Amino acid sequence: MITTENLTKVFRTEEVETTALNEIALTIQAGEFVAVMGPSGCGKSTLLNILGLLDSPTAGRLELFGREVSRYSERKRAEIRKGNIGFVFQSFNLIDELTVYENVELTLLYQRVPGAERRQRVHEILERFNLVPRRKHFPQQLSGGQQQRVAVARAVVGNPGLILADEPTGNLDSAHGEEVMNLLARLNEDGTTIIMVTHSASYAAYARRIIYLFDGVVVTEAAGGVGHA
Repeated sequence: MITTENLTKVFRTEEVETTALNEIALTIQAGEFVAVMGPSGCGKSTLLNILGLLDSPTAGRLELFGREVSRYSERKRAEIRKGNIGFVFQSFNLIDELTVYENVELTLLYQRVPGAERRQRVHEILERFNLVPRRKHFPQQLSGGQQQRVAVARAVVGNPGLILADEPTGNLDSAHGEEVMNLLARLNEDGTTIIMVTHSASYAAYARRIIYLFDGVVVTEAAGGVGHA
């Protein structure tokens, strides 16, 4: 599903040049659950942004869904993201003025899904995530764990093949963190490919493979798979 070769990202200002990713070579198969770990500033989020087509590499190759996309324009990247990639962020990124139902529905509106099908899919995903009683609530009326459940529901309602999660438990207590991790684990068991950035070794263990970054370089890999045994 994803292959990178010599993937490099350099941020430049007039005075400073910073190499965030340095010739990253990765292969991630469809159906994998991969955690990316490393200290702050090591390039984890930069890597996730490039894999999610939110940013472009400075050099190297990125093959995604069978296409070499590293030189695609923003318009082309947006076309691929829509319907193929779902995002879950640490800060939830819900729209305060929209209800739970409307936040989840937004993904399908962008995809121009017809009304009847849209209503059915939103209801099904809210039911699956035990959010039906909260469907008319606004984000500020929810706990952190409930907000993140809504964010995951919004990410998956479009049936993407790939979920990218950037510190999805970072703003949650341990109980709600485990709840979100169990949701992600079940999605992976159903066939969704997941790449997750995390600082937590216990949450990384939910993944089948753990990749360690340091100073923009992959330094080692390890097996996961013990967090939800």
